[in-house]
Order: sequence, then C-alpha cells, then structure tokens
Amino acid sequence: MLVAIEKQSDGTYIAYNKESEDFTALGSGDTIAEAKEDFFNSIEEMKEVYQESGDEVPAAMMEKPTFKFDLASFFEYYSFINVTAFAKMIGINGSLMRQYKKGNTYISDAQLQKIQTFVNNMGTDFQGLRLV
Repeated sequence: MLVAIEKQSDGTYIAYNKESEDFTALGSGDTIAEAKEDFFNSIEEMKEVYQESGDEVPAAMMEKPTFKFDLASFFEYYSFINVTAFAKMIGINGSLMRQYKKGNTYISDAQLQKIQTFVNNMGTDFQGLRLV
C-alpha cells in the first residue's frame, strides 16, 4: 500500500493511501508521526468494521505501507538532513531547495526525479556502508 504524507497549508500533515480502490484511509496530525499514527488507527478501525460485518478485509490493509513524502514532509521527517548541504550534493541551488522545502515554488518533474534519484542512491550507499 502506497501512503502519501503531505504538509498542508495550515502546517499540519495528512497521510492517505493512494493506490487502493477498495478503501480510503486518512490520518492527520500536527506532526508527521501523529499523521502516521492516525492513519494506522484508521486502518485498524476499518479492519474491525470489515470483520464485524463478516466481509473480507482488503489485502492492501494487511500490507506494510510504503510512504511517499512531499519535499516539505521529507525534510521535516528527516530533520537531521541539512537542506543546503543536501542541495549542494545534488547540484541544486540551496535557496531554491529551501523554497521547495517550504512549498513556496513549483518543482518540475525533472527536478523531483533528480532529487528522488539522489535519495535512492544515498539509500543504496547506506545499505552497503559498514562502520569500523
């Protein structure tokens, strides 16, 4: 199950499933952790309703979710990442990256893909990393 986490204009966060046509679950909160917790609570409540009515619980509800963040939520959740240094490593202007983080400017699909590729490569690097 793919779950989007996005920062709303009022500064709160929302989590919702993106792929399932069988159900829609929502979670919200002042923090990403609260939005995720509320989302998981929604899933549990829906499972109970399905079970109480004798209906089969959709398979997607049983899957471990994969989270998809907008950039504002990504940098909030992984707050240890220095936005300016991150931008420099990717080759994006630091000021522009801060604007992306705030949601103050449009990010093209090409720029978003550039960031996504860097994040994926960073994950691969970390998986192979061994500390001594």
